[in-house]
This record gives sequence, C-alpha cells and structure tokens, in this order.
Amino acid sequence: MIKTVLKASALSAALVLSLGAAGVPAFAQEIVYNRGNDTDPASLDQHKTSTIAEAHVLRDLYEGLVVYDTAATVIPGVAESWEISEDGTVYTFRLRENARWSNGDPVVAEDFVFALRRIQDPATAAGYANILYPILNAAAINRGEMDKEELGARAVDERTLEITLEAPTPYFLELLTHQTALPLHRPSVEAHGDAFTRPGNLVSNGAFMLQAFVPNDRITLVANPHFHAADEVSIDVVNYIPFEDRAACVRRFEAGEVQSCSDLPTEQLADLRGRLGDQVRIAPYLGIYYLPVKTTKPVLSDPRVRRAISLVIDREFLAEEIWSGTMIPAYSLVPPGIANYVDGVQLPYADEDILDREDRARELLAEAGVAEGSLTVDLRYNTSENNRNTMTALGEMLRSIGINSTLTEMEGATYFPFLRADGDFDIARAGWIGDYNDPQNFLFLYESDNLGFNYPRWANEDYDALMAQAAQETDLDARAEILADAERLFLEHVPAIPILYYTSRSLVSPRLQGWEDNIMNVHGTRFLSLN
Repeated sequence: MIKTVLKASALSAALVLSLGAAGVPAFAQEIVYNRGNDTDPASLDQHKTSTIAEAHVLRDLYEGLVVYDTAATVIPGVAESWEISEDGTVYTFRLRENARWSNGDPVVAEDFVFALRRIQDPATAAGYANILYPILNAAAINRGEMDKEELGARAVDERTLEITLEAPTPYFLELLTHQTALPLHRPSVEAHGDAFTRPGNLVSNGAFMLQAFVPNDRITLVANPHFHAADEVSIDVVNYIPFEDRAACVRRFEAGEVQSCSDLPTEQLADLRGRLGDQVRIAPYLGIYYLPVKTTKPVLSDPRVRRAISLVIDREFLAEEIWSGTMIPAYSLVPPGIANYVDGVQLPYADEDILDREDRARELLAEAGVAEGSLTVDLRYNTSENNRNTMTALGEMLRSIGINSTLTEMEGATYFPFLRADGDFDIARAGWIGDYNDPQNFLFLYESDNLGFNYPRWANEDYDALMAQAAQETDLDARAEILADAERLFLEHVPAIPILYYTSRSLVSPRLQGWEDNIMNVHGTRFLSLN
C-alpha cells in the first residue's frame, strides 16, 4: 500500500492521497510529520539493526515492555507493572490487557519469549545479541552451546512474562527500552521469513505501522488504530526522510517541507543560530565519536603505532573548529557523568601541549620501526560533511608525524554492515550512543567475542577477564572499579581512539510540540504533535 504526499500545507493538516488495497484513491485530512533522519535503515528487523537511524523508526513501529518518555525516563510500555525478586535476578512483568498488534491480535507474553529466543539463536546471526547476555543462558545459547528453549524467559500465562537473569543487573529495565528487546509477531515472521519487514507484511505493536519504504526517499508510517494509547497519538502520518547531506535537510526545513532534522552541518551552525534562534537545539548526549583501528593489520597491530596516532590528534581543534563547539574533546571511551562509575579514567596526555605530544608520537613510531613517510593509512567514513571534514583534518594531523593518508567515503546504509562484517579498513570513523546509562554499554564493545561491534577485532584475555568479573560483581562500587581497570587497559592499547564526546544537534520547528531535549536524544513521535 503506497501513500504519496501531495501537499504539505502551513496548517496542521495536510492533504494526502492514499491508495488502498484495491488501488482506489481516498482523500482524507491527516496530520503529517516529515521527519529528517540520518540515513536509511539497513533493515527494519530489530535483530539486524544497530544504528540510531534504525532505532528512531523502530521506536515508532514497536513498543517494548518499557519505553522512554519525552525526558528519557523509563515508563511502562506493554508492561503495565513489574516486580523484581529480592536478589534482583527475576523480573515478572504484567502485560496490558488492551495491548494489540497492528492487525488486531493481542500482544501476549509469548511474543516476547519468541523474540528473545530468536535474537539469541545463532541462526539469526544478530550482531547485537550480546546486549541481552544478562538474561540467563543467553550467552551460551548464542554461542550454540544450549538450546534456545533454555533461555531465562518464559510466559507464565498470556499476560505474565518472567525473565531470569544471570546476576543482578542494575541497568536491566533501561536495557529493555532498546530495540533488541522489542516483541515480534510470530505468525507474520514465520509466514514471511526475512521478508516480514516489508510493507504489507510487517505487523507491529507500536503507535505506528509501516505503509511504505522507498529507499533514498522516505519511510512512511501511519497511525496504528489498535495501539492501546491510540487516542493520545495526534500525528496521523510520519515520513522518515534520509538526509546524509545534512545541509539538504536544513534547506527543506527552512522551506517548511520537514519539521525536524536529526543532525546539522556544523560549518553552518553559527549562521543557523543567528537566523533560526531556539529552533536550533544543542544538548548533552551520552555518546562517543571514535576511530576504530584494524588491529589485525601489519604495523597497526603494534600498540605503539596506535598510541602515536592518538597522541597527534588535536581533539580541541576538531571540537572547536570542525564541529563549531558542538562536540567535546574526548580522552576516554566512557563519557563523563555516566552512572555507576568512577571519575578520572582517561588518556594520560589530556592536558599536554600538542607539540610535545607530536614529539612523543615520533619517538613511538621510531621505536616501532616505522620510518617517516613509510606508512600510508586509509581513513574511512560514512557520508556526511561533518565526518568528511573531521577525517580530512585527521589526515593533516597524521602528516605532521610522517604518516600519509587517503580518504574513502561510504554510503551510510552500507557502512556499518561493512564494519560489522570485518570489512577491510585501516582507520574508520564510528560513533556509539549509550543504550542505557551504564559504563558496561561502552566497554562491552571490545570484548573479543563481540564480533558485531568490535570493529578493530581486538582480542585481549585480560580485558575479557575483567569484563567477566564485573558481570558477576553485585557491589556497585566494586564493579565500578573493575570496569575502570578494564577501561585503563583499553586506553593503554587504544584499539579504538576516542576523539569527541557527542552532543545532540537538531532543528525543531516551533509547530512541533512535545520535543524535549534529553541525554538519550529520544523523541518518540507518539509524544509529539503539530500545531
């Protein structure tokens, strides 16, 4: 079923032409939200996704046991209530009686069990499966050592779901807001296989349902009449429009054709602030912008070479000149201010002069046997002006210590699947936004068996042992110290080089109500309205 937007008026309603199953036009007054997104999703299968662009769409299509509200506070979703055992290892969720799929079927506990088992099934090959390893037996199932039926998730009855954990996990409820924990409509998945995500096949339980997906143009979602809070959803249609060219979104925003942009071109920021005022939103964001280095490659496998590269990166210049003050220089993998952690874990040269750091970098390269001008690295990044400018500046910084570089740009929808699939690169651009407010969500990226996100393919037994020890530690202070030791080891080896902490940068129309800046940068369309 295809919906084509004919005209977006300046009023709160837009006239749209809908083609039904019989191909008969039906005109209706609908409130349409044109929403800029970073890029097209590589998939709408929640078990095959990992990017923020995908999370934005899935947040509208599905509802988990719990969800984030406009302030990124965890509130009830499909679960109307829950209880936690005294030892913190058993969560019992009571589901809403009126929770429905978009085809009218009731949402039941077995829908969550099916989805949780599917993501851990090795046959699914879910790159993000390990985020749910706190669930009992999840890791063993994902490694093929146990049957998926032995997962610590069971349907007590249609409206009662019980999840048992390996150990107390202080961030577990927040983890359940992530797309990996969303339910699946089993009949449609089994009927259509991998094609269950296509328009006409996808059955979802969120505030919206999929109507059309035209690559490089838009994803059209329409309000789900069976959603339990449908009467509180004021937007009828949301079009997710991909803008890898951030400036293109700005132009369409100023023309009134989109009501929000998910990112901004930093070189235009001062001008945008002058012209658009508080429509420009800059807010703290729990995320890190970093450079994975392929540690399996000759020369780059030497930690001294990676330390030399890290030393010479002028993070203050990147933050102020390239990103116009919208990013913060980063000398650690775990962003400051995160919950359940310690202060002061960072690279030891954070306060050193950049010229002294360049001298030390040359010394390290000489120790590693790398002669000046003998090393050329390819700097790879996904399409955006901000990324291109960052990697161009990085190339100039490397030149100051005798390292040559080339630039390779890739389209966003294929870039991260390339990294996850052990693609051939030297140094890449990557970013990680916290899925939950805990240091484990950043440090788990570099466990040796995390092939989905350990882009450098770094393997360190001591690091793995510390992460395993932290997973079993129930005292939060002691756990924080163990995780800090793991980060110190990571920063010593720098298989990925942290360079910037994120802020969220958005354009938000004054017509769009309910958008509240928050540290997770989550803005479900169900909570928004157009006046």
